[in-house]
Amino acid sequence: MTDSPSCVHIIDDDDSVRASTRFLVESVDLVGIEYESADVFLEAYSDRGSGCIILDLRMPGLSGLEALDAMRRQSILEPIIIITGHGDVPVAVRALKQGVFDFLEKPCNDNILIETINQAINFDLSERKAREKRQSIHTALELLTPREDEVLNLLVTGKSNRQVAEHFSLSSKTIERHRSSIMRKLDASSFAQLVRIVALRVE
Repeated sequence: MTDSPSCVHIIDDDDSVRASTRFLVESVDLVGIEYESADVFLEAYSDRGSGCIILDLRMPGLSGLEALDAMRRQSILEPIIIITGHGDVPVAVRALKQGVFDFLEKPCNDNILIETINQAINFDLSERKAREKRQSIHTALELLTPREDEVLNLLVTGKSNRQVAEHFSLSSKTIERHRSSIMRKLDASSFAQLVRIVALRVE
């Protein structure tokens, strides 16, 4: 089974710009979906897997910055590429500080736009994998008993089995059994991997 093609959400009030952008992204085997305004996008949006969003900064209705805020409130996490006129560059810089992936000035060079889209999609794929990894770790950590969780928190601070055993007034063999159970539940093959898993938990 092959993966579905990545999706580019195109938000622009200019029909011809939307159509030409969609034609461009579909020419490189991506899926393009058009929205005539940010309001329409916010109402119609569904997560279709990896992709990115192209947002015109100047449109009727929600402004570009207002649209960004609304997207974050809806937990829309795909990277956003702002398309802006020359006079909007200061606003685009503000948008970058709000987490926008990149911004391009009109008129956009097709090659540069496609390159930026590909970079955004690769970033999105990486972020999705990281979120999935964190979620799987959180799920695995929930399998630990309260005592195993306590033992884990002490082990990753660098304490030895003996020191942890003394802390709980238990035998070293009991702590070793806890440690083995923890590593099995978290699918950790080494202590270093165990430390990395706990580091991901606190991110």
